[in-house]
Amino acid sequence: MRLGIVGSGMIVQEILPMLCQMEIDEIYLLVRPESEEKGIRLCQEYGLAGYYTDYTKMLEENIDTIYIALPNHLHYTYAKQAFEADKHVIVEKPMVPTVKEFDTLCALAKEHDRLLIEAINIPHLPAFQSLKEHINELGKIRIVNFNFSQYSSRYDAFKEGKVAPAFDVNKAGGALMDINVYNLHAIVGLFGRPERVVYHANIERGIDTSGILTLDYGKFQVAAIGAKDCSAPTVSTIQGDAGYVRIDGPTNQFHTYVLAKNKQEEIVHSYNTGEHRLSYEWKKFLQMINDKDTKTADNMLLNCRIVCEIMEQVRHQQGIYFPGEDVE
Repeated sequence: MRLGIVGSGMIVQEILPMLCQMEIDEIYLLVRPESEEKGIRLCQEYGLAGYYTDYTKMLEENIDTIYIALPNHLHYTYAKQAFEADKHVIVEKPMVPTVKEFDTLCALAKEHDRLLIEAINIPHLPAFQSLKEHINELGKIRIVNFNFSQYSSRYDAFKEGKVAPAFDVNKAGGALMDINVYNLHAIVGLFGRPERVVYHANIERGIDTSGILTLDYGKFQVAAIGAKDCSAPTVSTIQGDAGYVRIDGPTNQFHTYVLAKNKQEEIVHSYNTGEHRLSYEWKKFLQMINDKDTKTADNMLLNCRIVCEIMEQVRHQQGIYFPGEDVE
C-alpha cells in the first residue's frame, strides 16, 4: 500500500507510530500550507515518504489509498475527489453527515472499482467479536445501555465562545457525531436496525453537547448515552433474562467484558493484548485493499449506512441541521 494521509490532527499523530510499523510501502501526508513546518517535522520524526500542501498534487502522486482524517464536514468532498482520481478511500468516523452523501460515495466506489471504508474500530476489536459469539448466552435481551461520557478538553473553550470543530454545527460536530457514534456502531453491530429511534439532546448554540438516544427493538429497549459536557464512569450493560454483560471503560477502547449467567459467578473475557486500539481495523484495511476485497467492504458498509441513517434522522428530530441540508 502507498498511503496518503489527509490531515495532521490528533488522530493522525496518534496512529502514525502504529502505521509506520505496518506493511505499508510509503506514507505521504497532506497538511495545510500554514502547517508546513508540522509536515516537515512529522516526515522527519516518522520517516515518511513526503508531504504535500496541495491535495490535487497529492492525488496525482502514485498513491493507491487515501485516508481522510479531517473535520466531519470535509469528509465527503475529499473522498469524492479521491475516487475521481481512482484511489481507495478510508474515511475517519463518522464517514459523512447524510445518507445522500453516503450513497453517492458508495456509487463512486463502484464506478471506479475502488474500496470505500469507514475507519471505525468497534467491529474489528477482538472483544467485540467475542461478545457477538457469546451474547446468546444471555437469553432474551431485555435492556441495553451503552454510555460513553467524556468531558471534552475543548468544552471549557466552547463555553467561553471558542468553538472547535467537534462543537461546531457548521462543521458537522456534536456529541452524537463525535462520541455517541461509537455506541451506535456497537449497538447496530450486535442487534441490527432498530424499529424506532428518539434522541433527547442537551443543545448549546445549535449543537448537541450531550444526549441520550433511545432505540426500540420491539422486544427490548436500548439507550445510548454520549456526552462531551460532563463525565462519569463509563459502564455499559447488556441485560438478558438469563444473564448480563458488563463493559467497563469507553466504548472505543473495548477490550474486556464480564459475562454472568443468572446465579453464577462473573466470567472475565479479556483481549487486552497491549496492541493499539486501532491496530485491528488497520490490519483488516490493509488486507482488504491488498486483496481488493470489495465483498467484505460492501458488507461492512451495510451497518455503516444504518448508523448514518439513524444519526441523520435523530439530528433532525432535535432541529440540528448541517450546512447544505434542507430544513424540514
